[in-house]
Amino acid sequence: MRGTRRTRLCLAGVMAASALIATPAAPAAERTDGHLADLVNPFIGSQNEGNTFPGAAVPFGMVQLSPDTGHMTGYDYTQNRIRGFSLVHLSGVGCRLGGDLPVLPTTGDVTQTDYTKYAAGYSHQDEAAGPGYYRVGLASGIRAELTATERTGVQRYTFPATDKANVLLNAAQSLHKAVSSSVEILDNRTVRTEITGHGFCRDTGPYSLYTITRFSRPFTAYGTWNGQTVTPGSRTGPGGAYVRFDTTKDRTVEATTSMSYVDARGAAGNLGAEGGKSFDAVRERAREEWEKRLASVQVRGGTDTLRRTFYSSLYRSFLAPNIGGDSDGRYFGWDRRIHHADGFTYYQNWSLWDTYRTQAQLLALLAPREARDMARSVVAIDEDGGWLPKWGYGPVETNIMSGDPVTPFLTTAYQMGLLKGIEERTYRALKKNADGVPPRGNPGIGREANTEYLAHGFAPFDKDRAYAKMGDSDYHHGASVTLEYALADAMLAQMARGLGHQADAARYAARAQNYRNIFDPSTGFFRARDASGAFTGSADPTAGAGFHEGTAWQYQWLVPQDVPGMVRLIGGERKANDRLDSFFAYDKLLADPAKAARESWVHGNAYAYYNADKYNPMNEPDLIAPYTYLATGQPWKTTDVVHAALTLFTDGPTGMTGNDDLGTMSAWNVLSSIGLFPIQPGYDTWGLSTPVFDRVDLTLDRQYWPNGTLTIATPGTSATDRYIQSVRTDGKAHGQTYLTTGALRSLRSLAFTVGPRPSEWGTSPKAAQPVLK
Repeated sequence: MRGTRRTRLCLAGVMAASALIATPAAPAAERTDGHLADLVNPFIGSQNEGNTFPGAAVPFGMVQLSPDTGHMTGYDYTQNRIRGFSLVHLSGVGCRLGGDLPVLPTTGDVTQTDYTKYAAGYSHQDEAAGPGYYRVGLASGIRAELTATERTGVQRYTFPATDKANVLLNAAQSLHKAVSSSVEILDNRTVRTEITGHGFCRDTGPYSLYTITRFSRPFTAYGTWNGQTVTPGSRTGPGGAYVRFDTTKDRTVEATTSMSYVDARGAAGNLGAEGGKSFDAVRERAREEWEKRLASVQVRGGTDTLRRTFYSSLYRSFLAPNIGGDSDGRYFGWDRRIHHADGFTYYQNWSLWDTYRTQAQLLALLAPREARDMARSVVAIDEDGGWLPKWGYGPVETNIMSGDPVTPFLTTAYQMGLLKGIEERTYRALKKNADGVPPRGNPGIGREANTEYLAHGFAPFDKDRAYAKMGDSDYHHGASVTLEYALADAMLAQMARGLGHQADAARYAARAQNYRNIFDPSTGFFRARDASGAFTGSADPTAGAGFHEGTAWQYQWLVPQDVPGMVRLIGGERKANDRLDSFFAYDKLLADPAKAARESWVHGNAYAYYNADKYNPMNEPDLIAPYTYLATGQPWKTTDVVHAALTLFTDGPTGMTGNDDLGTMSAWNVLSSIGLFPIQPGYDTWGLSTPVFDRVDLTLDRQYWPNGTLTIATPGTSATDRYIQSVRTDGKAHGQTYLTTGALRSLRSLAFTVGPRPSEWGTSPKAAQPVLK
């Protein structure tokens, strides 16, 4: 029966996919210069609310120096004026933040202090960017170039010949809500600022950052401003400063700006440690760092477009989290005190609701040393501030998004072997978070609905409940929060079992079944329940309440700990597969994958989360959903859906699916393209689907991956020959649809044989991913 249906679907679906994936002819010629950085287009995602930025950064750098055009998160490709080049940006966030210290070169007298008024026109015809570098020609005749180190941004401005070449440093304006600012001209080459702000969707607690800008030569004049009043010759002010140069002979001015979240001494120390080099030297070093990162994944085959989108996604996957500590090891903790990171680099900026699904696993694979320090940094937040974070920006909690994303984030690190020596410290923090709620005086909300969840087995939906603290409220998303808590419980149970805490493991494993408590048999879908336990909201699964940025259709697959149990609730494997087919518009997808992806799945802009019964590739709740077929006996459909979704990633400004969310969507693209995907986020299970490249060579850190390399070979993969016929691991037949991290560590090669029709590979019930008990 299964084989008959598979053949029918296949015969209907052997057609050409998008050119992004199709390689029916000979593969594109391989690059011979080895410059993978040349394949990266930082403008991808800078239009249609991808919210990426094209500016200069090094991997995980504190400074991400980029132009701001007026969009709430910085740069919008459709706008044509630049307000300044500022220090802080986060790739793909959906709310206003960063944009600290916008700097803009001008000529003539300084008469305006509002950057919306002195903003400079520009054209994309005179704009370019690559990893670690950005340049633009302004309508004023000035050319601006940007590059960066970890804690400094370096600018080079080439002015027309004039004795009034200015650089404006606007401390009082930024993308976030400024609280206060001050600027001080220290000498004839140096400007210092202190900026305090808060923001990100809703107001957070305040944070401060400190900068020092050192110019390559002395200014000829300077001044500061307060509001709209400019005072030439003044050395201090609350608003901003200008410095002036004579460029009638030497038209170039370089400036290095360091920053610190600790204090002015930290900014000075960072300048001393990383400053003092020429623009060209810094640019070349940044390029070398990016080349080394990108070279950890070498691909062969595929179209030029496919390779550009792939390496651009890999680039964005390495932009965050960001270094938060200074060169001397000091960092500003969540208790608003200064701490010292002993033996690790302190990181910050935690979009955990997003990154726990894809990017955390990719970094654990390709950058395990940094990923370990990132996990240690999250544990430090608990030890310094009293609770684990939910969505951390700089040194403050935002409480944006819902559920318990920090648990699968940290259990991923545990399962990947990144917590050696701090397992019990991490577990204590996770257990406290899983079994309680933060005290009133703590800015975090943690598992805000935990009291009811622990007592009744579900988080109640209460749309009228007032916000207890800044950010989102778990009570406003009771249905999806129940699923997220249960997922986190399942992953924590596995960590508890691994550490020998058997009673805890049994308790958390039992709680992992709480997803059943919000299943409504009358609708066949998950549904919100109110405080009394009654199902509430519309019975229509496209319109039901209580789901965060999604619908019951999209959240029904978020039970990676127990897919067979979820399938039984739906009514069995056949009904589950029928529902999956409807969810993915599978018949349309077979007829034209790229068209179905754009017309059936994408039903609005990046923020169109609701009123849909189809897969939403532009948001996080159902990123794992395409891989559900791996557990329902039809694994070939995972490849069909994944390859259709990959057509949504293109190499132009609109080539991002929704907000990138600190590398989440980019990591999805990378992992899905190489055929390895974390189908149980927080555990160590990697689902298999057909790679889109003939060969992928991963260079891995031998400290964590003893073999040091892993080759994934899929000769002949194409739009037509995309179905897995067999899988071999180091030459041995492998019939399961997944691999564990332990198995991956022992491998040197993973080989896929593909063909034009689905096979029996992976269809056995024993082939599916494990149930976490």
